[in-house]
Amino acid sequence: MTTATPTFVYDGDCSFCTTCAEFIERRIPTRARVVPWQFADLDRLGLSQQQCEESVQWVSSDQRGSGPDAIALLLNDAGRCWQVAGGLLQRGPVRLAAWPAYRWIADHRHLLPGGTAACSLPQAQRDALFGKPS
Repeated sequence: MTTATPTFVYDGDCSFCTTCAEFIERRIPTRARVVPWQFADLDRLGLSQQQCEESVQWVSSDQRGSGPDAIALLLNDAGRCWQVAGGLLQRGPVRLAAWPAYRWIADHRHLLPGGTAACSLPQAQRDALFGKPS
């Protein structure tokens, strides 16, 4: 299913991801709702928990994307200046390089500024660590 308002979904349990989402909300003039997957209606968005654990997601009425593709769609939605960056991120060689870079960042986010050790754990282990029911 899709949504009338574009939605950008990130991992709200990860401090690095949350810091990036806060930057988006402060600096990037997108129409999208920027929401942690833990508080999103994943069924309505047509997303699974596994998809959201693996990468950020973009869902709109006419487009879907994950990882750097989701970031490119968010930038394209944000207006002229940001569309240049979004367009570049969608082009051949840049897009090919973006995926391994995104995967490296996702795998090492616990080591990046704002990251915590919890960022390196799968969701089931985070839930057990913080006493959340599975």
